[in-house]
Amino acid sequence: MPEKKTIQRAKKDEREGKSPSTQAGEFVHEEIKKIRKGKHGARSAKQAIAIGLSEARRAGVKLKPPKKGTVSEKTRKSAESAYEKGQKHEPISKKRSLAREKALKKESTTTVSHSALSRQAHSAAAKRTKAERSAAAKKAAKTKGPRERSVAAKKAAKTRAAHHH
Repeated sequence: MPEKKTIQRAKKDEREGKSPSTQAGEFVHEEIKKIRKGKHGARSAKQAIAIGLSEARRAGVKLKPPKKGTVSEKTRKSAESAYEKGQKHEPISKKRSLAREKALKKESTTTVSHSALSRQAHSAAAKRTKAERSAAAKKAAKTKGPRERSVAAKKAAKTRAAHHH
């Protein structure tokens, strides 16, 4: 079950007009925190992210399930059912939650280290075209306020300076 704070943060993102994936990011962040604290583990960074997205869908974030052919049919089906449950606000089975926790407790907690997440982000970005990455950045800039935009611009300049010695 996601924490109240996480749900409130996601709701705030929704009010600010941010995309469903940004709202879902709050749940992914919480999942990473849980694993780092040692509450449970995950088999990979990808699994940790998937759990976060699933929690977001169940909490009612309007994050559409992936399209056919993008992920395995099993993943798509489970995303669809989580999405529907979230939109209808159906309760989560206690037995299932406990079984899930028990299974995840046996997994490693090092899968969400900074380097592991960095590798995951890098490989995910590499699968996207330059146009897609650029469009995502432009879309993100739209919902930023002036202060945030300034901070982001400074960070980008710093990153560019670091990579183009």
